[in-house]
Amino acid sequence: MNKFPTPHDSLFKKFFGDISVVIDFLHIHLPPALRELCDFATLAVTSGSFIEDNMRSHSCDILYSLRTTAGAGYIYCLIEHQSSADEMMAFRLLRYSVAAMQSHLEQGNTKLPLVIPLLFYHGTQSPYPYSTRWLDCFHDPALAQALYCHAFPLVDVTVIPDDEIKAHRKAALLEYVQKHIRDRDINIRLQDIAFLLELTHPSKEQVACLMHYLTQEANSLDSEVFLRNLGDNTPRYREELMTIAEQLELKGRRIGRQEGRGERDNEIARSMLAMGLDRATVTQLTGLSDSELDALADAEA
Repeated sequence: MNKFPTPHDSLFKKFFGDISVVIDFLHIHLPPALRELCDFATLAVTSGSFIEDNMRSHSCDILYSLRTTAGAGYIYCLIEHQSSADEMMAFRLLRYSVAAMQSHLEQGNTKLPLVIPLLFYHGTQSPYPYSTRWLDCFHDPALAQALYCHAFPLVDVTVIPDDEIKAHRKAALLEYVQKHIRDRDINIRLQDIAFLLELTHPSKEQVACLMHYLTQEANSLDSEVFLRNLGDNTPRYREELMTIAEQLELKGRRIGRQEGRGERDNEIARSMLAMGLDRATVTQLTGLSDSELDALADAEA
């Protein structure tokens, strides 16, 4: 789309910058149910600057805000001016609408506003040749409607029985640990975690990440003892777990959870490096910078 205003755009914006014109236009063209919801006395032009950078060349023409006649809630009317037909126009209008909703939330509101997109078209093809229902932009509109017009799939591991989780193949270990990470005593889950480690065969990087997560987030966990016991029950990963356990020894001192987290990150980073993990993976899992890893390496030398 041309970045500079066309004569069509200039004329459109000159008229639609006049609130009285907009009110008459909306009174005529809005569906009755939506028209009755609008308090036109509160209608005002609002900024379209909420459009993300990669859409600015296709940004909506004018956005209007107004209150509802029901009192609660907020409505925006988005009027897009087009002199050419666009098969993806319905999707573009949806993107503009979602961007307006996001901008509304960023202003401190806690509920989404109703954003009504209207397409003003006066192109050479007549009538307008494409659907303005965004679901028709999919190859299978019926399937898209079933997905996007109902509740999205929810995986709530907090209510899935443990026995069912254990049957979830490669996903079972992650689901089980994240379900029980806030247990008062994660130690009682050791046998199940060991079973799932042997069952699901996670990678060395996944095991290191899992141990880091457990030592950071689990309640009442003696990391060294837990890892040694876990290693005794998982022959496949015994060497890696014992290496991490050795690095996690606190040498008899107990430190507060917050202070201890930094020291634990250092110890876990040492163990990961000793296991041969690359520095990029260690940085991602522990949050330590390259300079901090260099300092650890210097201290070990």
